[in-house]
Amino acid sequence: MRYKCLILDHDDTVVNSTATIHHPAFLEALKILRPGVTISLDDYFRENFDPGFIPYCVGKLGMTDEELEREVECWKSYVSGHTAKAYDGMREILARQKAQGGIVCVVSHSYDFNIRRDYEANQLPMPDMIFGWEYPPEQRKPDTYALEVISRTYGLRPEEMVMVDDAKPGHDMAKSYGVPFVGAGWANDIPEIRDFMMKNSDVYFTKVAELAAYLC
Repeated sequence: MRYKCLILDHDDTVVNSTATIHHPAFLEALKILRPGVTISLDDYFRENFDPGFIPYCVGKLGMTDEELEREVECWKSYVSGHTAKAYDGMREILARQKAQGGIVCVVSHSYDFNIRRDYEANQLPMPDMIFGWEYPPEQRKPDTYALEVISRTYGLRPEEMVMVDDAKPGHDMAKSYGVPFVGAGWANDIPEIRDFMMKNSDVYFTKVAELAAYLC
């Protein structure tokens, strides 16, 4: 066990969700909130990567707080009937970490209820702690709040933890706290995203099997 605590993003790191859940859900919301406006899957990945989903909705689409609440309701409605599939090999990584006495935490921009549902549906070992979208904005990634709580709760130094994430907020959070960062590159092959992650991650993998070997 290379690290005592494995900290995972959720969407596009543990489960294949943007392509199968979040993008189609957002397209449905756009039909209501911005008729005639659409966005390709690749561009949706780009906007979520940087500047992020909320800045995109507010800055580029001009959504109000009321419209953002409506978008969340549309998303919840769509998610209620769809479950994301975990990437092959992820269950084995989590099970091994737990079996060796390690800690598994999730820091995500998904809601706690959705993360737990995906873990149950995919028969993944349940995380020890989850920090999701239900936290106040100032405590979500890229803020280091979650890492501070994990470190304090388990008495861990930054170098005893590792963050695995496919996007910039996770990278920024890990770097701000001095936690090693693994870039998860198995959800998409968008050049500008891949280039940033390859240059800025401590290690970068395009296959879950590579992550599994690294964590041994």
